[in-house]
Amino acid sequence: MGILLIRHQFRVWLRKVNSVKIVVIGRGHVGGGLSRLWSRRGHNVIALGRDGGDATDAEVVVVAVAAAQIPDALRAVVGLAGQPTIDACNIYTDRQDEFPSLSHQIQSIIGGPTAKAFSTNFASAYDRIGEQRVAPSNLYAADDGARRYAEQLSVDAGYEPLYVGPLDPGARLLEDSSGLTRALAAQLGPFFYRYAQPGQL
Repeated sequence: MGILLIRHQFRVWLRKVNSVKIVVIGRGHVGGGLSRLWSRRGHNVIALGRDGGDATDAEVVVVAVAAAQIPDALRAVVGLAGQPTIDACNIYTDRQDEFPSLSHQIQSIIGGPTAKAFSTNFASAYDRIGEQRVAPSNLYAADDGARRYAEQLSVDAGYEPLYVGPLDPGARLLEDSSGLTRALAAQLGPFFYRYAQPGQL
C-alpha cells in the first residue's frame, strides 16, 4: 500500500512539474475537447469563448475557431503578445490570399513562434484515443520555438506527434490535405491514422 501511495504522489508531482498554462481560444468541439484532454493531464487550461478574455499569463496559446472567425476571436482577447501558438483551425471556405496559411494569419496577429497541429484529427473521436492499441498520429508543422509545445501537447492528448517540417510550407500542406481527410471520412466516418516505420504498427 505504501509503494502504491508513493507512486501516486510521484505521478501527481510529475504532472505539476510538467504542467503548462494554456489559453485555448475556442470552446467548440476542437477547443473544448482538447481543453478537457489537457486538463485531465494536469495542465492549467483556460478556455475562452466569444466573449474573449485575458491571455497575458499564457505559456502557450491554442487557437481553435472557424477560419472566418480568426480576426474577431483574437481581437476579443487581451494579452496576446508573442506567445508560442498552436493553430488547430481548419479551412472550409475560400482562403485569404494575403496569407499562405491560417497559421501565418494567426502569427501575424499574435506574433510568436507558431505550430499547425490537431487539424488532421477528428474531435468527435477524442474520447476514444485511449482505447487504441497504439497511439494515433498527429501531424504537425512548427517554427522551432513552438515545436516542443506541439509535441508535448500532442502526447498529453494521447497522440504520437509526427513532424512534417517547418511552418512554411508545412502549415499549408496540412491545410490542403483537408480535402483528402473529408473524402476518407465520407467512407469511414471519423477515423484515426498512424504513420510508422515497418515493425512499429
